[in-house]
Amino acid sequence: MTRRRPEILAPAGDLDSMKAALASGADAIYFGLDEGFNARARAENFSLATLPETLALVHRAGARAYLTLNTLVFEPELPVVENILRRIAEAGVDALIVQDPAIALVARAVCPQMEVHASTQMTISSAEGARFAKGLGATRVVVPRELSVAEIRRLASETDVELEVFIHGALCMSWSGQCLTSEAWGGRSANRGQCAQSCRLPYDLVVDGQTRELGDVQYLLSPKDLAGVMAVPQLVEIGVHSLKIEGRQKGPQYVATAVQGYRRWVDGVSAGTPDTGALRKDLADMTLSYSRGFSHGFFAGSDHQTLVEGRFPKHRGAYLGRVESVHGRDVRVVDDTEGRPWTGGLGQDDEKARPDAPVGKVSSPLETATPVPAEVSPRPGMGVVFDDGHPEDKHEPGGPLFRVERKGRGWVLGFGNPGPDMGRVKPGQRVWMTSDPALAKRTEELLGRGEPEGRVPLELTVTGAAGSPLTVLGRARGGHVYSVSSEVALAEARGGGIDEALLRDKLAALGGTPFTLTGLDTSGLAAGLHLPVSEMKALRRRLVAELSEAVARGPVRTVNEGSTLESLRASLRERVQPTPRAVEDVRLLPLCRTDEQLEAVIAAGLPEVELDWMELVGLQRAVERARAAGLRVTIATVRVQKPGEEGYDARIAKLKPDAVLVRHWGAMMHFLERPPAHGETRPALHADFSLNVTNSVTALHLLGLGLDTLTFAHDLDAVQLGAMLEHLPAERFTVTVHHHISTFHTEHCVYSHTLSHGRDYRSCGRPCEKHRVSLRDHKGLEHPVVVDVGCRNTVFNAQAQSAASLVPSLLARGVRRFRVEFVRESREEASRVLSAYQELLAGRISPAEAVRRAAVHEQFGVTKGTMKVLNPTFTVQR
Repeated sequence: MTRRRPEILAPAGDLDSMKAALASGADAIYFGLDEGFNARARAENFSLATLPETLALVHRAGARAYLTLNTLVFEPELPVVENILRRIAEAGVDALIVQDPAIALVARAVCPQMEVHASTQMTISSAEGARFAKGLGATRVVVPRELSVAEIRRLASETDVELEVFIHGALCMSWSGQCLTSEAWGGRSANRGQCAQSCRLPYDLVVDGQTRELGDVQYLLSPKDLAGVMAVPQLVEIGVHSLKIEGRQKGPQYVATAVQGYRRWVDGVSAGTPDTGALRKDLADMTLSYSRGFSHGFFAGSDHQTLVEGRFPKHRGAYLGRVESVHGRDVRVVDDTEGRPWTGGLGQDDEKARPDAPVGKVSSPLETATPVPAEVSPRPGMGVVFDDGHPEDKHEPGGPLFRVERKGRGWVLGFGNPGPDMGRVKPGQRVWMTSDPALAKRTEELLGRGEPEGRVPLELTVTGAAGSPLTVLGRARGGHVYSVSSEVALAEARGGGIDEALLRDKLAALGGTPFTLTGLDTSGLAAGLHLPVSEMKALRRRLVAELSEAVARGPVRTVNEGSTLESLRASLRERVQPTPRAVEDVRLLPLCRTDEQLEAVIAAGLPEVELDWMELVGLQRAVERARAAGLRVTIATVRVQKPGEEGYDARIAKLKPDAVLVRHWGAMMHFLERPPAHGETRPALHADFSLNVTNSVTALHLLGLGLDTLTFAHDLDAVQLGAMLEHLPAERFTVTVHHHISTFHTEHCVYSHTLSHGRDYRSCGRPCEKHRVSLRDHKGLEHPVVVDVGCRNTVFNAQAQSAASLVPSLLARGVRRFRVEFVRESREEASRVLSAYQELLAGRISPAEAVRRAAVHEQFGVTKGTMKVLNPTFTVQR
């Protein structure tokens, strides 16, 4: 039985990669503009000026074109984005992939028929979050890479929004959209397309203040690449709409091997005829094209022992074995099992509920899958590298193979010149095959072919009667319809006349065109008629010419002329309710994570507190202590929430807080949609930084939904924040003036990976309850790692940063809410910080004195970097 086949979605960072993807059978291509606003700014990308030609190439190949506008947008950029969106709509892009809600809202205002997909950067990880995306007009959600097959299945059963799933390529260590490492450590923002790949750097493990030696395992946050082939049968069964290949910064060989391999595998699985032999060879090609070692990612749930190799952060290729001996320019390599591309199946079971997990946690078992090893054998010409445990060395010993001889459990590899420095090749070293010239040649030949033909579905309806012309109506994908009629009238036939076979042979001979016939309706054609074959061919040429041009232009749409920004802002502003509570008083909002910090808040005499008990253990006791001291209590939600974890929000609701600090779209929708109990009022809802609010359109939309206040995103600097306040009620916003910025928020558990042998919380022994872990970077700074109730890790920046210098101007602009966050501060440290900011807000000390007393690093938001924009005279500071 043939199931609906999911779309194969391929990356394109440049034109050659796009051509390789199309020639290899991709159903859709995603790419960005070099004008900016896409999350892969370092890719070559494509020009807005040549976008119509680029789209024509994709559409003639029968594929769809998705444009990535998947970064956050700052206030001064909104007119630029609107202009880009108008030109994109006119050019015929099939869909937009967006992170910022503002882009979705502006896009639909510019072009109501524009298809919008919620990027994985938007962090839509539950059905409640999907409802938020649907409210923006999104028809598809790109699910986070952290969801297991069982969780994707549950999500699919709870929403009618299309689901797109990453199936292959690099894994981000942090949840997409929630990574602030590049900003905190490099002065640039991953949410603006400038990821510095801090996850690929080496770190030392610090346990309870002592360095833990891990040998050559240094890359503690660098995950293997994803190869989700074993999840494909389940994803096809679930009915996901798209399987996405990561890799806009990789070349055409990588794209071609990945698309070809998944094309064959998905087609076979969908048809019920999967070919594991072909899969082994395709996996070998993918491994040699680019691989840091493959894993199943999170498809089988968390496996903290296999996700991260830890020994290298870059391409290694296919593992061959270890050096046994060296004789001149010959190296004897022994095949061993360690490091093989596949070391296990898709897991024994998936995400069983932990004892203290909320009701509804996904617990369905995932069927065990047999591993499929990549079939890689060394051949002359292939590239080899010898791994001596120093992957940062750009001159590792290695080179092309001159000779290969199979011997016993291994091989003898012969090298010539050029070749490795044999003095550096030692017994025990790991050996990797890194390249294959045959793949490079195959890719060159692929690129040398012409455009793909015969991939655009075409349906023909043929009508006519004696004495009237033959009329042919063609319907092509994208809503394109065109009709042609013969110049010569139909006549009575002397023989059998026109039949379906003749029409298919003469009228529907579509070779050399973009089209393939998928339907021929002759019910409106009378029998026994004749028309010269030359007329049929002329009809075909006219029809193909017109429809080819129409298909190349893309889907039929209406594009609104003139600016829509002010009218959009006005309509959003109408939905915003008046400020719900008096906010004349300036508020210092301390966010605590320990009992000691809470005691410091109580001693400081502050009227309210925000509680972020990340493990939720002891939260009820903390709420009771705060209330006993007369404080208003706000409880923070978890940072992200997966299907089956809705119980976390329910537990917070049971504590009846005065307010909730919502950190993900699902929590926002949960509390907005949840009617208060009889006689009770809904808690105030405050949005945290993690909702990534960076412009007035997004802000007004969220306030209009019913949020009471919003927190400015950490991606903003002082200028961008000020630009937003020109259009917004300042009293409805919170500024975080003191915090250890949360850099990584990751599903991978550093505690479990380094301090246990456990796969997940069921087998790790909970080292997080016994130890404190930090990661020391190359500068010697130690970044705390804190675990939450979902066993997710947050890596907080070692240095607290302050925006004290902005406080006077923010007060003058009407901002009244100022948050101070703590991580591992003692009661004494928290008291010192609180006192400094209390004095600052009261006007009794200067910002410089507040910084001195709080002993922090002064910085707010991103401090450097530029964004290319459409108008060259318009410069945006990041």
